[in-house]
Amino acid sequence: MNGVQIRSAERALSVGTWLIVGGAMLYSVLTVTPLMAAHTPAAWRWTAPILPIVVDAAVVIVVRLDSVLARLGGHGGRWPVTLRWMTGGMTLALNVADSALRKDLVGAAVHAVAPLLLIVTAETGLAYRTAITNALAAIQAREWAERAEREKAAVERAEAAERRARESREFEARMAREQREHEASLAREQSDREERARREERERTEAAERVERAEHERSEREREQQRIERERHEREAAARMETERRAREERARREQREQAERAARERAELLAAGPASVKQSEEQARKTVAAAYAASVPVRQAAELCGWSVGWVSTRYQELRDHAPSRSLEGAAQ
Repeated sequence: MNGVQIRSAERALSVGTWLIVGGAMLYSVLTVTPLMAAHTPAAWRWTAPILPIVVDAAVVIVVRLDSVLARLGGHGGRWPVTLRWMTGGMTLALNVADSALRKDLVGAAVHAVAPLLLIVTAETGLAYRTAITNALAAIQAREWAERAEREKAAVERAEAAERRARESREFEARMAREQREHEASLAREQSDREERARREERERTEAAERVERAEHERSEREREQQRIERERHEREAAARMETERRAREERARREQREQAERAARERAELLAAGPASVKQSEEQARKTVAAAYAASVPVRQAAELCGWSVGWVSTRYQELRDHAPSRSLEGAAQ
């Protein structure tokens, strides 16, 4: 049975209880009023319905408050129980009093039905309401427990979802961090490779430059050595040429001296021979004239020495004078 069915049963109990209470009150007022009228002075008979109404009002209060206390799960103590049983007893006594005074047992039994039904209904309704209240409390507790379980499950699911989301975020963050670290590692490795390649290229370039510089220096040294050797050879060649030139000059000077000495001896011999007794040959005459010209012998004396005419000797002298500058230049060049 769920809460809706229990509330429906509670409404049915409440309606039935109030129907019984209302019927019992009406029956009690109709039954007790003649009794009160018969035992009340004539001037106050109009007050006869007051007592049953007051008693029934107490019954209403008891039933109503008992239902409220039962709904709240509380207990009023002994006084509500006393009031309930006292109003029930009063209602029973008032309803059966007339028949009991007439010794009408059947009438007393008949008039006792409504009060007894009211008393039992009040007690039963209280028990029902207490049981219903307990059942509702149990249902509410179960609902609260289920709700708490559902809320706890929802919280756990939310926490699990949050944990999964956090784990997913942490996993994604870890993967992203690992990816960044991997990319950074790859970048560092690439940078290291590039740096190593640049260093190796720089080393190769430096080695090539060193080799080229060494080759250049070796070439420079070889060229310098060749230059030095060439200059040395040139100096040696120049020295040899100078030595040879000096030797040639020396030979030339020696030959000139020898030739001059020989020419001087020849001139001296030609001049020492004296006037020619016979006319010399033209070649011999030319030599004699040349020797006389070199010794600054006058033309007439030269003519006597060679035996040729003065005119011919003068002509030879003129020729020798004409050729003298060229011979002097040739001597200067030698």
